[in-house]
Amino acid sequence: MIDRVSTPGIDVPDFRGRTGLDQMGRDLTGNPDVVVKDVELLAAAWHVLRRTTLERRRSNGEWVTEQRETYDRGNGATLLPYDVERRTVLLSRQFRYPVYVNGHPDGLLLEAAAGLLDDDAPEVAIRREAEEELGITLGEVQHVFDVFMSPGSVTERLHFYAAPYSPADRTSAGGGLEDEGEDIEVVELPFDEALAMIDDSRITDAKTIMLLQWAALRGPFRS
Repeated sequence: MIDRVSTPGIDVPDFRGRTGLDQMGRDLTGNPDVVVKDVELLAAAWHVLRRTTLERRRSNGEWVTEQRETYDRGNGATLLPYDVERRTVLLSRQFRYPVYVNGHPDGLLLEAAAGLLDDDAPEVAIRREAEEELGITLGEVQHVFDVFMSPGSVTERLHFYAAPYSPADRTSAGGGLEDEGEDIEVVELPFDEALAMIDDSRITDAKTIMLLQWAALRGPFRS
């Protein structure tokens, strides 16, 4: 008799208590020209890598079989705090290995504060991240837009927010959660300097560029 082998993340819980990670996408019915045939779990450490086999009807009517790998890290939220009176914005700087290994000089990326939702509503999550990373307690926040950041391979949808702040809203030093390995520098910049940093590549993070340009074109610093 051959014993059945259990696979963490599929039929027994992985270290995060998850099962059924090979089921994502099998029940999709929104597009009649796409039929999911199989989903393989390739990796399930903190986030999840899947390989999906699907049949897709092309625009000429031909059906083709394709495989796509998707990286599922959950959805997230990001925030641009701004001070109109002092004409400043609040950003963060932290080490990002993926950019370091792909040509960034030191991997210390200047960016808008952000974090995963972790089953919270987007606004709840971004208030949490503002306190943990930036040390500010937010009042009213504005939802700006939602964006798929890397739709060719990453499933994440990022929820963008902006909110006013003042020095009185700085209720802690920020810096992130030490027990989660976060080591974040809080960076306050004049808004005009932040825009200039896009032009000379000192700011190269997509979500940050999008929020700064929104602030200039349609947000609190529009002409």
